[in-house]
Amino acid sequence: MDKSTRKRKKATISASSDSTSPDDQDLEDISQEKNPASATITVTAVEVPELTEAEERDRLSLERKVERAFFEAGKALMELRDRRLYRSTHKTFEEYCRFRFAYTYRHVNYLIAGSVIVDNIKMGTNSSQNEKSHEMGTNSSQILPTSEVQVRPLAKLEPQQQPEAWQQAVEQAEGKVPSGRIVKDVVQQIMERTKVPNTYQIGEVCQILAKDNPELRGKGGCWGIVNHVGEFSCTIKIWDGEYTVGLQYLKSYNYLPAECEQMRVICDRINQVYSSGLEESVQKFLESLGKLNRAYLTGLEEKLLNVLESEYDEIQF
Repeated sequence: MDKSTRKRKKATISASSDSTSPDDQDLEDISQEKNPASATITVTAVEVPELTEAEERDRLSLERKVERAFFEAGKALMELRDRRLYRSTHKTFEEYCRFRFAYTYRHVNYLIAGSVIVDNIKMGTNSSQNEKSHEMGTNSSQILPTSEVQVRPLAKLEPQQQPEAWQQAVEQAEGKVPSGRIVKDVVQQIMERTKVPNTYQIGEVCQILAKDNPELRGKGGCWGIVNHVGEFSCTIKIWDGEYTVGLQYLKSYNYLPAECEQMRVICDRINQVYSSGLEESVQKFLESLGKLNRAYLTGLEEKLLNVLESEYDEIQF
């Protein structure tokens, strides 16, 4: 009984090992086919039509709109600010820009300053090439900036230097719109070439000349105390903090040492009270003291500052 069973099992196993399953048969068929890697694939070429004259005009027009975006934004923001067209809804231009465009005040100043620099470049380039084109964009005769970042380094130069610096950057970019890095390198080279020795001294009283520098907007006419002297700039302390300012944005009052020390004391007093966060009207008064063009306070100014210092002491204790 057991032997017959074992024989039947053995026969079954033998039969199944001799047979070929459908899957094995498929593999054999595939192995006999040509290698897929060497197969030829036929691709039908699609002809790309050339742009028509109308499409070429549309492309150029759209490209110029893209290129003018930051320039037009800066121009528009400048007009909104100068005409105070925000006054019906917001107290300050800064609040308006933050609410309406989600722009920081610094970004707005960069855009406005950038548009002014582009105008300087256009005027300088057109003057040198005797051209009267007012279109902004890249063409065979004039390469102009396409972003605010490209012109930001030029703010360190005088307006009459900006067109020359831009043209040098264009040449280094082989006739294309240069990157901000290239422009920055050119500006640095010009500054080193026209380097003026830094004659300012620590403790000296200087006035800030904001000009077209967006980082100094609102600080024009303010006086400050030099507390660090660098190669191309000075760090000065004014009524609301410290700022690093290029030499071209500073003017010494040429005060005597005793007057400089007196102004240093006044600056520290104003700065301390201002940082306490008192009412806006008080801050405006302190700002006005920060723009004095004399080395002393009047009797009334001294009394008012004493009152504010008393308020500051009460807040502290």
